[in-house]
Amino acid sequence: MARHGKKYRDANKNVDPAKLYGLEEGISLVKSMAKANFDESIDAAVNLNVNPRHADQMVRGSLVLPHGRGKQTTVLVFAKGEHASQAEAAGADYVGTDNLISRITEDNWTEFDVAVATPDMMGQVGRIGRILGPRGLMPNPKSGTVTFDVEKIVKELKAGRVEFRVDKAGIIHISFARASFSEEQITDNLKEVVGTLARLRPASAKAPYFQKISISSTMSPGIKLDTGFAREMI
Repeated sequence: MARHGKKYRDANKNVDPAKLYGLEEGISLVKSMAKANFDESIDAAVNLNVNPRHADQMVRGSLVLPHGRGKQTTVLVFAKGEHASQAEAAGADYVGTDNLISRITEDNWTEFDVAVATPDMMGQVGRIGRILGPRGLMPNPKSGTVTFDVEKIVKELKAGRVEFRVDKAGIIHISFARASFSEEQITDNLKEVVGTLARLRPASAKAPYFQKISISSTMSPGIKLDTGFAREMI
């Protein structure tokens, strides 16, 4: 059995595993327990009453957090001509075509968080799918990262756009804030996450749609929240 560190064990003493915390109380508690010597991320695990094995119950999408993620997103764009210029103006960190593909192929370089490509570049980008795919970096039309509107997507990514997808157990895992955020900022971001999931509720999903919601910081145990605030958003 894995042994937790002293900070985790100390934080765990403050959490009642049998209690469902109100939104404000839960956020206040998770913030107070983030005492590591780095800016801990604050994550949510949202259990949805869906069966991802059925195509009509697959919940996936993206959202732009009101206060960002508190982390700079490194964006690479495969584009040429006018679209390359637009990507650079929008703040993309790396923009190119064959030069980037060669660097990724020859050096196995993947020091970026998100890759975007214009549709006319996908024939070339597909050749490095074996490298990008396993790392979750392959541009995908469903996530909006294959598009000619590179200016919009780059700006959204830089502003804190987050992608999510329900796992096999029907759970959405998402990092939505940092411990350095104010309680109000953490609350706003979590409400945006939950509100987005509410809007994406499949018509075939049974009630209650939100079964469990827990939040935690990098070094703290999970805090179970009362899902009442989430049900009100449906």
